[in-house]
Amino acid sequence: MSVFLFKRLFTFLATLAVASVLVFTVLELLPGNVAQVMLGETATPESIAALEKKLGLDQPPLQRYLHWVAGLLQGRTANSFSYDTPTAELIAERLQVTLPLGVLAMVLTTVLALALGIYAAARHNRLGDVSVMAASQLGIAIPSFWFAILLILLFAVQLQWVSAGGFPGWTEDDGGGLVDGLKALILPAIALALVQAAILARVTRSAVLEVMREDYVRTARAKGLSRRQTLWRHVLRNAMIPVLTIMGLQFANLITGTIVVENVFVLPGIGRLVFQAIANRDLVVVRDVVMGLVAVVVVVNFLVDVLYAVVDPRLKASDA
Repeated sequence: MSVFLFKRLFTFLATLAVASVLVFTVLELLPGNVAQVMLGETATPESIAALEKKLGLDQPPLQRYLHWVAGLLQGRTANSFSYDTPTAELIAERLQVTLPLGVLAMVLTTVLALALGIYAAARHNRLGDVSVMAASQLGIAIPSFWFAILLILLFAVQLQWVSAGGFPGWTEDDGGGLVDGLKALILPAIALALVQAAILARVTRSAVLEVMREDYVRTARAKGLSRRQTLWRHVLRNAMIPVLTIMGLQFANLITGTIVVENVFVLPGIGRLVFQAIANRDLVVVRDVVMGLVAVVVVVNFLVDVLYAVVDPRLKASDA
């Protein structure tokens, strides 16, 4: 087990190192001048040069990269050009919206997809199976932002059950509360979960059907176990490996994919922060947010690898 975890941890750290180089390089190659954007078109060359020196943009790229990485390793970040606030504080503040939204969307995705996938597999080639597959195909075809607009029109405009956008906050001091906060996130979570649930339901169905064709499943049925007992005792655990793979990728996609949906619902999350930072050419914020999202994706994949070893101990033995 230790060898297995060591290999995965090494891959995790190497991926972060390569990603940091790519993120920094790509942002460096973007056209435009941050100081020019901040000061406006009428700024003099002298004032632009002075601001570049203040922001550290006059230093060589390698020196700025090493300074950035050293700061991340020490737990400190540079100040945002636009907000004059450390990016870590901005990101932490916006994660209070984005992270609960991603978790809520993932819970909805998992519950809905596993229930539909198992239901379809248990009724293979029957009406229930065909109906689930048709619905999932429709779910995959619908863009999240378009479905979000439909949800707003139905539940906010027509039925007026919820507000069309905005976030009241998690505490009464902010003017909201736990219930109000969850109420504001439920429609965005549904919009995000639709496509992911459709994909995961199809993967779950395929994985369950593949395992149900194995010899040991037929042996269990021959010993007198019912179809339901065989499904829950023998099939699901072995079918979970491909399902876990997709679930790990989907959670990362839900976090990184909130940019569009948060802007549709005017939620003050990571998506809005990135959108505003790009508009203001605040590359310090863009760089740290993108690097944070990369870290989320890599960490989730690392945890999925560890779950593989829990679900299928043969993986640990093969890496020993």
